[in-house]
Amino acid sequence: MTIKILNTKSGTTISKYIYGHFSEHLGRCIYEGLYVGEDSPIPNKNGMRTDVVEALKNIKIPVLRWPGGCFADEYHWKDGIGPKENRKTIVNTHWGGVTENNHFGTHEFFELVKQLECEAYVNGNVGSGTVQEMSEWVEYITMNGISPMADWRRENGHEEAWSMKFFGVGNENWGCGGNMRPEYYADLYRRYQTYVRQYGDQKIYKVAGGANVDDYHWTKTLMKNAHWLMDGLSLHYYVHPQGWEKKGSALAFDEAEWIITCQKAAHMDELITRHSAIMDQYDPEKRVGIIVDEWGTWFSAEPGTNPGFLYQQNTIRDAMVAAITLNIFHKHAERVHMANIAQTVNVLQAMILTDGEKMVKTPSYHVFDLYKVHQDAERIESHGAASETITYTVSKQADTLHLSICNFAVSGSEAISFDFETAIQGIKEARYIVGDKMNAHNDFDHPEDVVIQSFEDYTTNNSQLTINIPAMSVLTISLAV
Repeated sequence: MTIKILNTKSGTTISKYIYGHFSEHLGRCIYEGLYVGEDSPIPNKNGMRTDVVEALKNIKIPVLRWPGGCFADEYHWKDGIGPKENRKTIVNTHWGGVTENNHFGTHEFFELVKQLECEAYVNGNVGSGTVQEMSEWVEYITMNGISPMADWRRENGHEEAWSMKFFGVGNENWGCGGNMRPEYYADLYRRYQTYVRQYGDQKIYKVAGGANVDDYHWTKTLMKNAHWLMDGLSLHYYVHPQGWEKKGSALAFDEAEWIITCQKAAHMDELITRHSAIMDQYDPEKRVGIIVDEWGTWFSAEPGTNPGFLYQQNTIRDAMVAAITLNIFHKHAERVHMANIAQTVNVLQAMILTDGEKMVKTPSYHVFDLYKVHQDAERIESHGAASETITYTVSKQADTLHLSICNFAVSGSEAISFDFETAIQGIKEARYIVGDKMNAHNDFDHPEDVVIQSFEDYTTNNSQLTINIPAMSVLTISLAV
């Protein structure tokens, strides 16, 4: 097959925020994953795990969402500030019924964001919180002048206001965030967002709680009643190969389940297309972004772990889901302004797994590493279809084209030719990951079974690049043209 790459034409910018991440007070994502405390024997800076922070910086994490998720709508931020010994303990009723000490709160989150050198996406509490509570939190975080909340922040040790680029007004308000009807939440959104004030020069990008999967009525209702008051509308979609009730195993699955997992990942294209079509009726300029702030695989919890902690292994199959989904986000870059894979460490489709002092990078992490070249790059259009098991994307930064390809077939390899509109001046870099079996993964005893390798099975001839891409692989080639 031959695909024509239209590399002389300008295209849409692929927002770096599509590569965002999500950290909820859930299982071992925050505690033990990102935060170990200042007194931990695990190397840390101000309580943040040094190895995890450095690994996330390597993939250029652009934005981190916190504190949830379902947890956001039962989180009361004032419980998590001030001296740690005085902070109120709470029961995490959504995730395992565990009691936590609130040692990771607003100050700690912004310390983490500072170390990661990324933007903050804070999710406010609409389900069980008040307008005043939300308004005061925004003031506490962003007010640089003299005010009750700003003064309180200073008393707690932080003189300057923080930068908070994104703010979510509630989460999953159709479910764990209040079991609301869209008409009711639309009115609540209009009310609550009014008090998300802008205290400084930075405009806060307001995200309304959007639909669960294919609830198109929710999208229509929110857009009809509040589109001019929002900057983004969220969308949540998880891949469950055996359905919501059973979900399926992260490690024990057959070829049929591999295929349906990849097919369900590809369903993201239809969801974004149809939600975007509804949004176009009210916002044809695509000013309001689709914010896919929860996405990824959701399997049954690993046997022997707390089922409420949602800890699962991460295989080359998860890497396929990541690549398929990111390629879809690129395709819809005019409308998809941000996305946040769930979740960063030790939960669902994690980038990183930890066990005490040990840390491993998952196959999904390596996809984000291979794809970081697309952040804020110009999407390049193409003509021609690959086979049913091939998905690809092309972007450009300066004089370099970046071509990423995923072959989610379970066996064999496939030859693909790409024709460019100008001659190829050279291959700058070619790297890939590949599985030798369907559940190839990294664990604490074998942390490098799936790693990025140099790729050499390609040829160039003037303006044509021919690649022989193996099954169960994700590849990025950077070309000078």
